[in-house]
Amino acid sequence: MKISKYLMLFAVAGSLLTGCSSDDDGSGVTEKPVVEPPITGENPEDNLELEIKDFVWRGMNEIYVYKSQVPELGNSFFDTQSELNDYLMTFDSPEDLFYDGLVIEQDRFSFITDDYIALENSFAGISETTGVDFRLYRFSGSDDLFGVVRYIIPGSNAENADIERGDLFTTLNGQALTIANYRGLLEETTLTFGLATIEDNTVTSTGEEVTIDTQVLTENPILVTNVLDVNGTKVGYMLYNSFVADFDDEMNAAFADFKAEGITELILDLRYNGGGRVSSATRLASMITGQFTGEIFAKQQWNEDYQNYFLNEDPDRLLNRFTTTLEGGEAINSLNLTRLYAIVSSSTASASELVVNGLAPYIDVVTVGDQTVGKSQASVTLYDSSNFGRTGANPDHTYAIQPLVYESVNSNDVGVPFDGITPDTEIVESISDLGVLGEASDPLLNAALNVIAGNRSMISSQKEYWYNEFSESGVQKATYQKMYIDELPEIPGQNKRFEFSK
Repeated sequence: MKISKYLMLFAVAGSLLTGCSSDDDGSGVTEKPVVEPPITGENPEDNLELEIKDFVWRGMNEIYVYKSQVPELGNSFFDTQSELNDYLMTFDSPEDLFYDGLVIEQDRFSFITDDYIALENSFAGISETTGVDFRLYRFSGSDDLFGVVRYIIPGSNAENADIERGDLFTTLNGQALTIANYRGLLEETTLTFGLATIEDNTVTSTGEEVTIDTQVLTENPILVTNVLDVNGTKVGYMLYNSFVADFDDEMNAAFADFKAEGITELILDLRYNGGGRVSSATRLASMITGQFTGEIFAKQQWNEDYQNYFLNEDPDRLLNRFTTTLEGGEAINSLNLTRLYAIVSSSTASASELVVNGLAPYIDVVTVGDQTVGKSQASVTLYDSSNFGRTGANPDHTYAIQPLVYESVNSNDVGVPFDGITPDTEIVESISDLGVLGEASDPLLNAALNVIAGNRSMISSQKEYWYNEFSESGVQKATYQKMYIDELPEIPGQNKRFEFSK
């Protein structure tokens, strides 16, 4: 499966709308008559590629949040379909058009895929994996890499293999890991991990190997829950790795357990959580609190056309509010807490940052860990159909795009900083001392427990400079550093392809 030539690998599912220029009826929305996709030559493959490029341009013209910064997306930039076709044909592929022509340089997260079926599976938490979640590191001054196992996915092939959290590896399938080959090696359906050990800042092969086949697996994002005692205070702990809506029921059940245990403090561990569904983030925030039902959790800022429409016709659509129910109507188990301890890291992004930022105006949010990614924009997948929804998608291809569609701020109009959230207590996960997740032997959890106990002086963290973070297995997940919405409301006049007025 090819996603793109860049590191933005996976996406989500949703539905969206389309548009360009014509006559404005006063609502901020333009009416456009239907037009057939462009046909320019005898070669069916060339025509299909042009259709795809046309879809990509129209989708970005319709809803891209940074549309005003891309002149070629302007409603009046092209006078005729022929002019647009000429522009589209200057790009070698839909991917080149998307990244080199339509996405602004500062946009790290919009992307295109040629396999939306695989993306839909990933959106549901389904992926092909060995079950080994890891972080890759680069030796300082070298192109060589090594990996560190962060956790093993329960129920995976790796669960019964001789590999565990904290193990190091320097080879995959007999090849030393490098910047040049790691992506190709990770695409293999069977992976042999060449294990290593660390001593005096030196990583050395042990000669041991562990071979694991990949499998199609649905990963429960709630990896660990626990209740710990801190000087007589019951502290709930949850390691939550992705905002996947299919597991909102399980998350709600975990909060029911916390409630039954009578916890008065909560540690939410988001260190490996790259983001996901906005609705799940809103429900999680509502489970943590409960006393702010109906209040504004987050505000949305769209491109000018959509922002004006919503302000005039449906202003509440621009707000995410604390809620009392799940999608199916089940009551949310709320803890009514006035404080949250959040463990964060350089892998924490998007919907995870939304929870921290959205709760900040209401309760005391204490962060422990490392600087987060810094992403406050949401997105939705667009398909090649008359209204950009999944139904009626062009059967001749499986391309889809996922543009950023709005920026999110909290109720005080404060967004997540571009360079991420700086934690209140800084501590970086050490590759030589990972400890056990959910237990006090884990240095990051132990640091949070010391903050709760008022023992900050006992927290120590020293950055190691002989290696640098490089990548992680999470980049292959649909929710990796993504924040996305379920769907967009249909806006009159915005669900039809258009033809140029000239």
